[in-house]
Amino acid sequence: MPISRRVLNQIAAAPVIVAVVCFVFWSSIIAPDHLKGTKDVLEVAKTIPVPSDGPESLEFDSQGEGPYVGVTDGRILKWRGEELGWVDFAYTSPHRDNCSRHEVVPSCGRPLGLSFHKKTGDLYICDGYFGVMKVGPEGGLAELVVDQAEGRQVMFANQMDIDEEEDVFYFNDSSDKYHFAQVFYVFISGDKKGRVIRYDMKKKEASVIMDKLHFPNGLALSKNGSFVLTCESGTGTIHRIWVKGPKAGTNEVFAKIPGPMDNIRRTPTGDFWVALHSKKSLFIRVFLSHPWVGKFFMKTLKVETVIYLINGGKPHGIVVKLCGETGKILEILEDSQGKTMKYLSEAYEREDGKLWFGSVYFPAVWVVDTSVYDRK
Repeated sequence: MPISRRVLNQIAAAPVIVAVVCFVFWSSIIAPDHLKGTKDVLEVAKTIPVPSDGPESLEFDSQGEGPYVGVTDGRILKWRGEELGWVDFAYTSPHRDNCSRHEVVPSCGRPLGLSFHKKTGDLYICDGYFGVMKVGPEGGLAELVVDQAEGRQVMFANQMDIDEEEDVFYFNDSSDKYHFAQVFYVFISGDKKGRVIRYDMKKKEASVIMDKLHFPNGLALSKNGSFVLTCESGTGTIHRIWVKGPKAGTNEVFAKIPGPMDNIRRTPTGDFWVALHSKKSLFIRVFLSHPWVGKFFMKTLKVETVIYLINGGKPHGIVVKLCGETGKILEILEDSQGKTMKYLSEAYEREDGKLWFGSVYFPAVWVVDTSVYDRK
């Protein structure tokens, strides 16, 4: 039976209607959620410019010096204070000729999560191309520690934490398909190809302790080393993996977070700070609920456009503090307008009452006194 002209007209009009609806409601579709109980205080933070983009993770050595940060061109820099500024400390690749301070060059590596082994002074580095590496207290060229686990290559080492009593460390391999440069494609693809890996430093053996995760990003150990937290950014879920005690070998949901997560850091008291790339929006919910939508965007949009959409057209800063025992949200801090902070990747609280922040793209770190939000 032939299709009537009326039906054909309706079919032809459908794309136009969809386009008009999207145009009218576009700002609402991509706008970040408004969260209750947040403290919009982060715009008062002090900005410390970095001579390269993307100080994604921060770390301090056993003498309290630093922070040390890994940046886009493959270097690890050390902050020496206002007078000396940033100095070169280490790098993950000997190939330095074509390294860019603004764009990732795979041969130069991309240092992400940083963790000092306080007993030895070695700095361990999750590189988004090479795997987990380490460099001695004097810095220089890092050496490879582990780049595969259970027969699968480590494609996207992201963040790690060290249990010095057990001589083991844990880290996230965010994807077995993509490296760091495709980070947002990992997020929107819906692929559950990420895993959490345990590495025994004495036996030099790597084993997978959790698998089939949608973009596990940040990772941190509890204060007593009994469990590991992994931030599954693709689902907004933080999983608790028990590694010691009667629950060892089991896992459970620890917290649900209102946005795409990056790194997580334990506080001196045993709580946790989680950095969010942005808050959730209707747009984010749609493509996370339907993987085919995300894969469509992967094929049709540039990475810069995907970043713009995820941020609701307005890059901003947001971090969440969680109770170290229950996972309950204790604080939500924002720079909701992005006046000072953008693309936050880590929040690191020090015993001196300072809270430091890194950024996965912006060429700066920030620091604020915790009294700024404690007194609000």
